[in-house]
Amino acid sequence: MRNAMIIDAKDNVAVAIEPIAKGEQAVYLCAGKEVSLPVLEDITIYHKLATRNIAKGEPVVKYGEHIGAATTDIPAGAHVHVHNVESVKEDRRSKE
Repeated sequence: MRNAMIIDAKDNVAVAIEPIAKGEQAVYLCAGKEVSLPVLEDITIYHKLATRNIAKGEPVVKYGEHIGAATTDIPAGAHVHVHNVESVKEDRRSKE
C-alpha cells in the first residue's frame, strides 16, 4: 500500500500521505515504478522523507522544484524538515 508520494522523478524527497512509523517501509511511485525504502524515524503525515542520501549543501527537490539546501547529510529514509534544511529565500527585489 502506498503511503508516500513524489510528483517528479527529480525529487529527492517524498511526502508522507499518512503517518509512517520508524522501521516501516515508505512506498511510493517513481516514473511508474513502485519504490520502497525503510523509514529511519517517525514521519508525520504531509512531512517529507529523503528518498536517497542527500549531502550537506545539496539542493532538496520537492515537486520538481528546489525548495532548500540540506544543512547536514541526510540519509535515505530520514525526516526532512526545518531541522536539516535551509529554505530557499525569495529575492523580492527581483520581482519589483
